[in-house]
Amino acid sequence: MPTVVVIHGPNLNRLGKREPEIYGTTTLAGVEKLVRAHGREIGWKVETFQSNHEGALIDRVHAAADAGADGIILNGGALTHYSYALADALRSVEIPTVEVHISDIHKRESWRRRSVTGDACIAVLAGLGVEGYSTALDLLAERVAGASKRRRADAAKRPPKGKVAK
Repeated sequence: MPTVVVIHGPNLNRLGKREPEIYGTTTLAGVEKLVRAHGREIGWKVETFQSNHEGALIDRVHAAADAGADGIILNGGALTHYSYALADALRSVEIPTVEVHISDIHKRESWRRRSVTGDACIAVLAGLGVEGYSTALDLLAERVAGASKRRRADAAKRPPKGKVAK
């Protein structure tokens, strides 16, 4: 069963309480319940992690790679906009990652419009509310399925072991 690690950054533990006019009223537990349910629907195991500390997020990215995770969904909170260390961690593990923003960062303060971690991701989703997490999981599932299909096709083209291609 493919595994996705959902990583929530600073202040996301305050979802449902923090600026509900921007982030809505769904709590972090509600977001995690939503993405786990969607994972079950499509046959993916969902692991979640939240920390207000940059180093802990980096450590979790590395641990995801060491455990063989198939994808990462990242909502890095404000770290998204300036954490080159987190961006480097994502690049170092070569796991397809989708960055999620509950609010539309492009319609907010100018400093929120740039995502340094997004440059290390296969996609950045913003403004879809908490449903963005399910959409991110669907994108990862399509990506992993496509990669598996390509590997099978490539394997079919290789000559059998012990045979030499002409």
